[in-house]
Amino acid sequence: MTATGTGPGKYTPKPGAAPLPRMIAAQAALETRMLLRNGEQLLLTVVIPTLLLVLFSSVDIVDTGEGEAVDFLAPGVLALAVMSTAFTGQAIATGFERRYGVLKRLAASPLPRWGLMTAKTVSVLVTEVLQVALLTVIAFALGWSPHGNPLVVLLLLLLGTAAFSGLGLLMAGTLKAEATLAAANLVFLLLLVGGGVIVPLDKFPDAARDVLGLLPISALSDGLRDVLRHGAGMPWGDLGILAVWSVVGLAAAGKLFRWE
Repeated sequence: MTATGTGPGKYTPKPGAAPLPRMIAAQAALETRMLLRNGEQLLLTVVIPTLLLVLFSSVDIVDTGEGEAVDFLAPGVLALAVMSTAFTGQAIATGFERRYGVLKRLAASPLPRWGLMTAKTVSVLVTEVLQVALLTVIAFALGWSPHGNPLVVLLLLLLGTAAFSGLGLLMAGTLKAEATLAAANLVFLLLLVGGGVIVPLDKFPDAARDVLGLLPISALSDGLRDVLRHGAGMPWGDLGILAVWSVVGLAAAGKLFRWE
């Protein structure tokens, strides 16, 4: 409301949308609060990765090769945390928002659709920062000794986020909410077992290993492990796999996503 200048106490409305960056920031803050308040999402994003890291680092259940088990497990659990937020959590939350008409209403607001997707991406990144910080502290407490270039690790995490986000949005925008819930959780469990997170890929038969190595969770966990455990340089092969998944997933989601 602004004064008209025609007399004291007289105002005229000044309607209009807030600046776009402010709208995106507000929506991102809302998305983050909703994500962190959701019990199921909190279980996927924080509790399960933490329990897996502590359990398999403390108990000799899986042969992780030479060295401390936590040095093998920590990079894989970081990859799992990215998948749980960017893929599983985002797919389920977006799927039910689509079912209940939330996305349809938001699409009619001054916030453009790409702005809404940007806000969701920012929310995912904020959650991942909290996950990585927590898991890193726990891993250090368990005796983790990471190596490598932090910038390479950041690049792997960003490409992994893009790859899983594209796949999560594709699933949420094409399947019914109940199907998304079931499929996202099933994929999470399958990739947890067969993605090199806990069980090394060299424990699988050669034919299966070749296929599993092309999955985004395998590329992310292997790339992080090469850098953080072995101090390797740029893992171009793993980065290439993640880049392909990112382009294909985001392009397919952009083309096939249904808002209603």
